[in-house]
Amino acid sequence: MFSSEGPTLRELAVQAFSSTEHGYDLLAPKFDRTPFRTPGRFLRATADALRPLGPFDAGLDVCCGTGAGVGTLLPLCRERVTGVDFSAGMLAAAADTVPEPGPGGPAVDWVRADARALPFSEGFDLAVSFGAFGHFLPTERPALFAGVHRALRPGGLFAFPVGAPQPFTSPWYWALLGFDGVMRVRNRLWRPPFVMYYRTFPLGGVREDLADAGFDVRLRPLEEFGRRPDGSPRWRLVVARKA
Repeated sequence: MFSSEGPTLRELAVQAFSSTEHGYDLLAPKFDRTPFRTPGRFLRATADALRPLGPFDAGLDVCCGTGAGVGTLLPLCRERVTGVDFSAGMLAAAADTVPEPGPGGPAVDWVRADARALPFSEGFDLAVSFGAFGHFLPTERPALFAGVHRALRPGGLFAFPVGAPQPFTSPWYWALLGFDGVMRVRNRLWRPPFVMYYRTFPLGGVREDLADAGFDVRLRPLEEFGRRPDGSPRWRLVVARKA
């Protein structure tokens, strides 16, 4: 599952018993060599879906990690791209990983902040996020979405991919259910908590919270990932527009 250059089991265990922030500080130097990094095909599919909706001047990657989303935004934005994360270690890795744009390219900024209290106001045309929503409890989503809404200019877009639920017959359904169960037990017995769940971001509840925050929500199928036997897309891009 992990390459020889990725974290060891001992390093992962230390991370798992740290806080969410410190755990990612520890993981940051090797994060891009783990399966937790968003695969390139998801980044490319998102960029392809967003490109016809532009042009965009300023883009924001919420919970940017090591900068994969920032790299995706650079060809889409004309003036500026900002990555925000609460882990200093991840931001340092991102600054080392994402190449500086050439002359005439958008500027790149890195901001350390909690996504539940984003320090921006109407500064962006486009916001994205990849693979980070499992770090937010359902009760924290309203603050997260309100902050993104505040950060966007009128008409701005907030976009992120969401997968279809796994069927009961899938081994992944039971694996993710088991992982979340272990994490709940861990967080009851150990402090500080490490918030990382796979089944706390259902599309129905997410759409309601986005609408409550002031977004008009649309779904775009990501056809690159095919469709399920019932004809529904395996992956969709949520595109939420600030009125």
